[in-house]
Amino acid sequence: MNYRNVGASGLKVSEIGLGSWLTFGGYINQDLSKKIIHHAYAQGINFFDTANMYGKGEAERVIGKALKHFRRSSYVLATKVYFPMGDGPNDRGLSRKHIVEQCEASLKRLGVDYIDLYQCHRYDHETPLEETLQALDDLIKQGKILYYGVSKWNANQIKQMVKICEAKRLHKPISNQPPYNLLERTIEESVIPTCEKEGIGQIVYSPLAQGVLTGKYRLNQPYPLKSRAMNPTANQWIGKYLNKGNLRKIERLKLIANELGITLPQMALAWNLRLKNIASCIIGVSSIPQLNENIKAVSITLDNEILNRIEDISNETEL
Repeated sequence: MNYRNVGASGLKVSEIGLGSWLTFGGYINQDLSKKIIHHAYAQGINFFDTANMYGKGEAERVIGKALKHFRRSSYVLATKVYFPMGDGPNDRGLSRKHIVEQCEASLKRLGVDYIDLYQCHRYDHETPLEETLQALDDLIKQGKILYYGVSKWNANQIKQMVKICEAKRLHKPISNQPPYNLLERTIEESVIPTCEKEGIGQIVYSPLAQGVLTGKYRLNQPYPLKSRAMNPTANQWIGKYLNKGNLRKIERLKLIANELGITLPQMALAWNLRLKNIASCIIGVSSIPQLNENIKAVSITLDNEILNRIEDISNETEL
C-alpha cells in the first residue's frame, strides 16, 4: 500500500480507503463487514470513512466494533455531520448545537475517544459559516477531533471558508470529499485548483461511478440480477451514469485495460490516482476478492500515451 499526505497536512492516508455507504450496516451483514474491514487493515488500508447518517448510525457502530481490535493510532477514522438525524429543527445542518451533539453521538457509536477527520457532509446555507468553523475549531482544541474537512463543497464555498479561518485564526480544513471518476470530472475545473492553492486534499468517493466502471453493465444487455442497479435500496444514485454514451465509453476503456493486462476497475482507480491532489480513493466493496482486485491499483502507473488515450475517450460527448 502507498500513503499520501492529505493536502498540506501531516496526516497520511492509504491511497485506497474503505467506505461504508450502503455496505456496512446496510446490505452487508456484520460478520462479513468485520472480515472485509480486518482484511483491508491487513493489506495496509489505514483510512476508514463513514458518516453518522449511514444506516442512521449503524455503519459507525459496525466500523467501530471491527476496528477496536487494532491500535487506535494505527488507523485514520473519518465520519461526517450535516444530514438529518432526527425530526427536530435542530437535528440537521452545521449549527454549533448539531455539530457538537453529533460529534458526541458519533464518538459513542464508534467507541473511540477522538475522530481523526470530521467532515461537513454538505454546505449549510442556513447557518453562518463562521459559527460552523468556530465549533469545529473548538472540537479540535478539546481533542475530540484532530482535523476537519468538507464534502462536495464548491470552489467559492471553500475559498470563503479559508478566508474566515485566516481572519479569525482558526484551524483550517485539510480535505474535501467529492465524487470523482472517469465519467464525472467537474472538480477539475475550479475545485482542485482552489484546493491546491489552499493546501486542501481530495478524498474522492465513487471512483468507480457506483460500480458502472467495473464493466458489469453492458450496452443493450440486461443488468446483472445481483448488481447495485437492480437493488432498490442502493440504486438511487447510479442512474446518472447508466446511459448509452457512458456504456459505449466503458466498452472502449475496457479494451485499453485488456491491452495492459489489468481490470477496468484497476485502471479507473490508477487514473484517479494520477493527480497529486487526490490523497485517497474511497471504495465500497461487498467481498474480499473485490477488495483485493481494487487494492492492486496502487501498483499501477499509467504512462502518458495511455493517459492520452483514456482522456480522448473520457472527453468525448458523442460516440
